[in-house]
Amino acid sequence: MKTYFRLLSFAKPIEKFAIPYVICALLAVLFGTMNLVLVGPLLNTLFMAKDEIETLAKPDNWVNVIDWFNYYAQQISATYGAYGALKLVCIVIVSSVFLSNLFRYFSQRIMENLKIHTLLNLRKTVFNNVMDLHVGYFNNQRKGDIISKISSDVQVVQFSVTGTLQVVFKEPLQLLFYIISLLMMSVELTLFALLIIPVSGFFISRIVKQLKQQATEAQSVYGQMISYLDEALSGIKIIKAFNAVEFVKKRFNEENAYYSNIGRRMARRQQLGSPVSEFLGVIMVAVILLYGGNLVINGDQNFTAGTFIAYIAIFSQVMRPAKALTDSFTNIHSGIAAGERVLDLIDQKPGIVDAPDAKEIDSFNNEIKLENISFEYDEKAVLVDVNMNIPKGSTIALVGPSGGGKSTLMDLIPRFMDPSKGRLLIDGKDICDLKVDSLRNLMGIVNQDLVLFNDTIANNIAFGIENASEESIIAAAKIANAHEFIMETESAYQTNIGDRGIKLSGGQKQRLCIARAVLRNPPILLLDEATSALDTESEKLVQEALNNLMKSRTSLVIAHRLSTIQQADKIFVLEKGRIVEEGTHTELLEKNGVYRKLIEMQQFYH
Repeated sequence: MKTYFRLLSFAKPIEKFAIPYVICALLAVLFGTMNLVLVGPLLNTLFMAKDEIETLAKPDNWVNVIDWFNYYAQQISATYGAYGALKLVCIVIVSSVFLSNLFRYFSQRIMENLKIHTLLNLRKTVFNNVMDLHVGYFNNQRKGDIISKISSDVQVVQFSVTGTLQVVFKEPLQLLFYIISLLMMSVELTLFALLIIPVSGFFISRIVKQLKQQATEAQSVYGQMISYLDEALSGIKIIKAFNAVEFVKKRFNEENAYYSNIGRRMARRQQLGSPVSEFLGVIMVAVILLYGGNLVINGDQNFTAGTFIAYIAIFSQVMRPAKALTDSFTNIHSGIAAGERVLDLIDQKPGIVDAPDAKEIDSFNNEIKLENISFEYDEKAVLVDVNMNIPKGSTIALVGPSGGGKSTLMDLIPRFMDPSKGRLLIDGKDICDLKVDSLRNLMGIVNQDLVLFNDTIANNIAFGIENASEESIIAAAKIANAHEFIMETESAYQTNIGDRGIKLSGGQKQRLCIARAVLRNPPILLLDEATSALDTESEKLVQEALNNLMKSRTSLVIAHRLSTIQQADKIFVLEKGRIVEEGTHTELLEKNGVYRKLIEMQQFYH
C-alpha cells in the first residue's frame, strides 16, 4: 500500500478533483439506489388491496425512508386511484434514473481528468529525473528498459492504479447504500446474507495471490523485448551485413513468446476472478430466495411480496460493486508492480550534483589544471595520478593506445564524471565547487559519436540555443564548411535529416556537429577523434572546419590520426591510464618512445 499511496501523490492537488468527484458520486449513488428502492412501493401500490391501503399507518420514524415511500405511494393510490399512483411513481423513477446518470457522467469526467493529470505528472517526473542522471548511469542500463518504464509502465500505472480510485471512492459508497436499504427492508435476512460474503472474498484472494509476482516479471521481460527492438532497428545494416537476421528474429521472438506466456498466465488468474465472484453471487441470491421466500409464504406482515421482490432486485446489485472491487483488486497488482519499476527510476539519484554553495562561472581566463587525477570504474583503474596544465589559448593533444584513458580524461572536464582522487581546476577553482550548467556553457564538444536529431538542419545547428537567428546559424555553418552542401539539399536549412541524420554522409554529419559547437562560441573545445571515421576528402573539409573552430580557443584534442595534431602546442601520451610522455611533436620524436612507435605504425599501415 505504501507504493500505491506514493503513486497517488502524483495526483496532487488531489482535492481539486476529489471533492467534486465525491459530491457527484454521492448523488449518483443516492439516486441510483432510489431507482431500486422505489420498486417496492410500485409493486405494493399495484397489488395491495384498498382496505390495506386505508389502514396503513403513517411512519413515526423519519429514518425508515422505505416506509415513507410506501405510505405516500399508497396514500396517493387511495386518493387518485392505483393508476394515478402508478404514473407518479413512474415519473419519480424516471427522474431518479436521469439524475443518477447525469451525476455519474460528471463523476466519470472528473475521474478521467484526475487520471490524465496523474499520468502527466508521473511521466514528467520520471523523464526529468532520467535527464538529470549522470552519464555514467546509462553505461550499465539497457535503453529499452528505460523506454519501457517511461512509456509502458507509466501507462499501466494509469489504468491499474489511478483507475482504481473510481472504484475505491464510489463502489464502497454504493455498497453501503445498498446494505442500508436492505437493512431497512429486513434486518434478519440481511444479516444472514452478509455471513456468506467472506466466503467469496476467501476464494478471490486465493486466485490473485501470485498476480503481483507475475506482473513484475512481465514488465521486466517487456523492457528486455523493447531493448532488443531498439538494438535491431539501430543496427539494421550490421545485422544484414553479417547475415544475422534470423538470429535477431529468433532472439526477439523467443522473448516475445515468453512475455506472451506470462500474459496468458496473468490473464487466466485475472479472468477467473470475475466468473467466480459472479457464480458465488448467484448462489447467495438462491439461498436468499429460499430464506426470504419462506418469510413471505409464512405471512410475515413486515415483509410483503412487493418488498421481497425489491429486496432481491437490490441484493442482486450488491454483487456489482463487490465484483468491481474484486476486479480492481486483481488489476491493481500489475499496476503496483509497474509502479515500483517507475519509482525505482525516480529514486535514482544523480551522481553529479551541484554543491549547496556552488558558484557560477561565466568566463575562462587562465588555465585548466589537473592535479593527481585518478579514476576507477568497477574497481578497475582507468586513470592513475594524471597531472596536466592546459593554458588558455593553447591546443593540447591526447594520444596513445586504445583503452589508455583518453576519453575518460576528457569526460572529467565537463564533469560528466567525478574523479576518484585528485582535483580538476579551472582558473584555480575546483569544478566541484562550480555550477555544472555554467561550467558546460564554457565548452563545446565534438566527438566521434555523431549525435543528431530527427529535425531540420537549422534546429540541429541551433540545438539547445533558444531564438538563434538565421544569420548566426548560416555563419556557423560557413565556418564549419557546411553551408555549401546544406544549400544543395531539398529545403536548405529547413531540410529534415532523418533519424540520427541518416540522410547525410559521415562528413556532412560531422560538419553539422562542428557548426553546432561554433554557434555556442565556447572558449574551451573538447574534440574526441572528430575525424576518425572519415574518408580523405571529408577529413580534409572537416579538419579545415576544426581549424576554423579552434582559432583563438583553448582546445583539448583526442587524435586517432596523429598527422592532424602535429601542430599542437603540447602532446600528452597516455598508456594504461598514465602519462608516459609529453612534449611537442618534434620533442616526442626525438625521445624515440611510445609516440614515435605510434607514428611509425600509422605510416606503415598507410
